[in-house]
Parts: sequence; structure tokens; C-alpha cells
Amino acid sequence: MAKAYTWLTFCVVVWGSNFVFGKILVLSFSPALLTMLRLLFIVLFLLGLNLLKKQLEPLKKSEFQSIFVLGVIGVFINQWSFFEGLQTADPTTSALILATTPILTGILAAIFLKEKFTLRMLLGSMVAIVGIYFVVTKGTFTSIQVDKGLLWIVVTMITFAIMIIITRSLSTRIDPFTITFYSNLVGLMVAIPFAFILDSPFQVGTEWPEWALLIGTAVIVHGMANLIWNYYIRYVDASKASILSNLEPFVAMIVGLIVLSKPITNMEIIGSLFIVGGVVFSSYQRKTL
Repeated sequence: MAKAYTWLTFCVVVWGSNFVFGKILVLSFSPALLTMLRLLFIVLFLLGLNLLKKQLEPLKKSEFQSIFVLGVIGVFINQWSFFEGLQTADPTTSALILATTPILTGILAAIFLKEKFTLRMLLGSMVAIVGIYFVVTKGTFTSIQVDKGLLWIVVTMITFAIMIIITRSLSTRIDPFTITFYSNLVGLMVAIPFAFILDSPFQVGTEWPEWALLIGTAVIVHGMANLIWNYYIRYVDASKASILSNLEPFVAMIVGLIVLSKPITNMEIIGSLFIVGGVVFSSYQRKTL
């Protein structure tokens, strides 16, 4: 059990750090190109893994449409909007906004999967919204000035929630590794032409540390961490794992302080407590005997 929690905590640290490393990468690579390159290295990593374990299964024709939508919305648009937003958005604020994904997922699940949306989820959502207000306004309640990048991060949050819903639906019929590989492959195919259409100006890093960070984060964040999480999540309670995942904004704060020398403000702390508290409250379910 201790080993499982150690590896799950490692995943949370990796995912939380991704906001800071993404902020660094968009200084050297234009967003659509960065998306294309990361998807390329993710697909290559998954291909190499498949050569070792032979996990890939053939897709049925009836499943291709869902995989295509997942690849376009849940992979390409999700990652491109993330990097597009990080050009101007603060990484800590971005992490806090994305922390509300479980709430939107619950709403979408109630609409499309006919899952129950409870009063607890509604109250938790309201608490989380208060937290977002604290973070976005930075405590200046007289006027609200929303950074353009944060709007793209909201798009990232919405597409992430859609990805979870589609993946949850497909996982009853398709192996998770197969879903991951084909959706990323579709995302890569879409990203290739859009890398030359969306980016103006076209920017690419020329130093080897920039490429090392790009490849390393692609493989570790979207490859290894996802696989480790999916493996060890079986050994712990889902509610406890959910609480662990809510620590990502705090990781982003600490890594931002260390790597970017970005101070942690009182409003970020207050807002994060409201957001994480709201998400935990809405996600918590009493155990039934």
C-alpha cells in the first residue's frame, strides 16, 4: 500500500510540475508546433512499449468515430489550448482552474452518461467557483480582468472533461492502452497540418536543453505517469486517490517558486483552499455497508 501511494504521489508531482515546464517550453516553441512534437514523442514511446508488451488491440469500425472525436478534442485541442494559454497565463492559476475538471465531468456525466448529479456536487461547485474568483481577481473585487490565456485554459479544462467522459464510455469495450495509443495517433495526425496553420510566428527551439525538456516531459508526463497511475490506482481507494490528484495546484505553486522564482500570494492560497475543498466535497461519497 505504501508503495502504491508513493508512486501515485510521484504522478501528482509530475502532473503538477507540467504547468511550470509547459510555461518554460512555450518560450522556445510555438504552441501548435509544441503540441505536434510532444504528441510525436508520446506516440513513439507508446509504440516502443507495445513492441515490448504487445498490448495494442485492433479497432472495430464502430469505435473509430469515438476514437477520432477523442483524438481531436481530448488530445489535440486539449494540449494545444494548454500551451496556447500558458503563453500569458500564470501556471499556478492554470493549475487551479484545471483542478475544477472533476466538477464539470460530473455535470457532463449526468447529461450524457445519466449519472446522478447530487446536491453535494452542486454545493461543492459553488465553493470551487468562489475559489476561482479569488484567484482570477487576485483579491481586487472592484473589477475583473481575465487574462486571455486563462480563457484558453478554460478550454483545456472543458476538453479534458470531455476526454474523461469519452474515455469512460470507451473503456467498457476497449483496452485503455489501445484507447491511449489511437487517440494520441489521431491527435498527432491532426496536429501536423495545424502546426503550420495556427502558429504565427513559427518558433522552434534550437538548444539541446529545450529539446531534452520537451521529450522528457512528453514521455514522463503523458506516457510513464499515466501508465503508473492506471496501474497503482487499483490498489487504493478511489476517494483517497482523488484527494491526491487535487494536490496538483499546490505542486505547481511550489515548483513555480523553485524554478521560476514566482512568489506564492495569499490570494492563491485562499483560492486554492476553496477550489480543492469544493472539489473534494463534491467528489466525496460515504462508504456504504
